[in-house]
Amino acid sequence: MRLLLIEDDRMIGESVRKGLRQDGFTVDWVQDGRSGETALLEGVHDLLLLDLGLPGKEGIEVLKTLRKKGNMIPVLILTARDALADRVGGLSAGADDYLIKPFDFEELAARIHAILRRKSGRTETLMRHGPVTLDPASRHVTLNGNPVNLSAREFALLEALLDRPGTVLSVPQLEEKIYGWNEEVGSNAVEVHIHALRKKLGADLIRNVRGVGYVIHKVS
Repeated sequence: MRLLLIEDDRMIGESVRKGLRQDGFTVDWVQDGRSGETALLEGVHDLLLLDLGLPGKEGIEVLKTLRKKGNMIPVLILTARDALADRVGGLSAGADDYLIKPFDFEELAARIHAILRRKSGRTETLMRHGPVTLDPASRHVTLNGNPVNLSAREFALLEALLDRPGTVLSVPQLEEKIYGWNEEVGSNAVEVHIHALRKKLGADLIRNVRGVGYVIHKVS
């Protein structure tokens, strides 16, 4: 999953980005509210991590503008402001959750997974498709109960497809899910990862819709 982090503190930003990347997330990071609004126009992120005390435009104003425009991207506020009024204000403005700094990365990742699960309408923590099971939190994949070793890109690609079963995702859409800014994308990188997933999980799992993209069909 691809996240946008808006955080002006360089030390915190670097730490959060590094920690979340180690948990398998793709993370883009900007350091002021205006840049954050510009980044959100791309429409490629699955969740926004938002600080409140930002230069350029306060985080709460970024959130209010976002919701006023009808953008319903999930938002997790990360801030040192722990007053009840701040928490209520953030949630009332449209945030999905509110986490006080300093926080534990394990809790941060758990809250992100919970928000993304609600966004997808899933009640289970696991993502299942026939004999394939994917655990977003532990980053484990099994086939008929047996563990399958996937690379970080393969895992991200499988997760993106399982998150929207029945929806055909184009190669550019899949690239946007698994690669962040300034990351080099090979000309056939998605196809290579798809080929690897088919070898490991079965040739029929991921279908190619010629000229359109790839899909994992819903289980009837």
